[in-house]
Amino acid sequence: MKFRNITSNLTFWVLLSILLGVLIGHFAPQFALYPVFEKKMNYNLLGTELSFGPSLSEVFSGFFISLVKIFIHPIIILTISLGIVNMGNLKKVGRVGGKALLYFEVITTLALVIGLGVSNLLEPGVGVIRDNVAGGDISKYTQKAADFSWLNFLKENLTIQILFFSLAFGVFLTFVRGKAKMVAGMHQASDWVFKGLHSIMYLAPLGALGGMAYTIGKFGIHSLLPLAKLMVSVYMTMGIFVFLVLGLVMRSCGEKITTFLNYIKAELLIVLGTSSSEAALPSLMHKLEKMGCSKSVVGLVVPAGYSFNLDGTSIYLSMATLFLAQVYGIHLSWEQLLTIIGVLMVTSKGAAGVTGSGFVVLASTLTALQVIPLEGLALLLGVDRFMSEARAITNFIGNGVATVWLAKHEGEFQAPESL
Repeated sequence: MKFRNITSNLTFWVLLSILLGVLIGHFAPQFALYPVFEKKMNYNLLGTELSFGPSLSEVFSGFFISLVKIFIHPIIILTISLGIVNMGNLKKVGRVGGKALLYFEVITTLALVIGLGVSNLLEPGVGVIRDNVAGGDISKYTQKAADFSWLNFLKENLTIQILFFSLAFGVFLTFVRGKAKMVAGMHQASDWVFKGLHSIMYLAPLGALGGMAYTIGKFGIHSLLPLAKLMVSVYMTMGIFVFLVLGLVMRSCGEKITTFLNYIKAELLIVLGTSSSEAALPSLMHKLEKMGCSKSVVGLVVPAGYSFNLDGTSIYLSMATLFLAQVYGIHLSWEQLLTIIGVLMVTSKGAAGVTGSGFVVLASTLTALQVIPLEGLALLLGVDRFMSEARAITNFIGNGVATVWLAKHEGEFQAPESL
């Protein structure tokens, strides 16, 4: 009976798929990387970019993530608009939104400082020989960095556009008379979207299997060794941030970080397997509502946090910048370190909506500093996929914690009898 309960749990199948993906990638990389298509396939469905890689494992992971992406924009529109309407007055919307943005800036800046501090202490880049580390093609990232501008970012980032539209539409609805039928219809649509998403989540093991098989199959476990110190440093720093910083945030509002992590463990495994926080973002919103956070706060904070509260990305960017400085033997003064923090406080906010986000934003940062060679990015290409799991998981947890904290401090939290 107990075994049946375990095997009927999605978490079990996702975890099994991750393990199977590692084994296939390591022992049968030719199968994991078997070319299904001649080149990467890209489609556009209702403004959502769908992408399937040429290999068998990329098709598996790409298929699952692309299906989830279809749901993200409708969920953002419905949850933000309904969240504003449900709050009842624009003054409260402004207060919650202002608190959310202030919280995002404080926490992400703290993440940047912690990343720089650990990098200074452990010095993961010292002793890394550049010629012994497999590089890669960085021209596309440096070109994007050269072309990057906030105007282009806003034009090309559909998620940000949807976010602003949803805010405006929600405000508009508050002034509409006789909106009850429209709001009821939106609630019904929201229920349908989440039910559809619930069905899609049964394919999560397929996405986790493909993601892990591709990563291990293409880069191999041996590719981690030259940069193992950086990887260990990044994972350790993000662990410290989650359990210490976010743990204190949760404790300040009467919750435990360990209890919360256990509550969202299925979503965390999906993020781990797919290296994408998008894959479990809608499911997180549903879980937060079940936990006791009001629908209005969840609808406002989580979508906004997806673009502006990137704790894991902030840590990675600061550590990667200092890592490259150490590899090239470049000593950075305190003034330059403060400049790095200042630049990353701005550039990291655009990471969620830029293709190849980590490298584009990192290249933009290095370009602004004009101290560290852009060619150093090639050192990070081989292990970036392995570290993207840590970035995605930390971003994901950070958005959940932010929502709980804001709901608690706004009196918009009503705990159920049990989780």
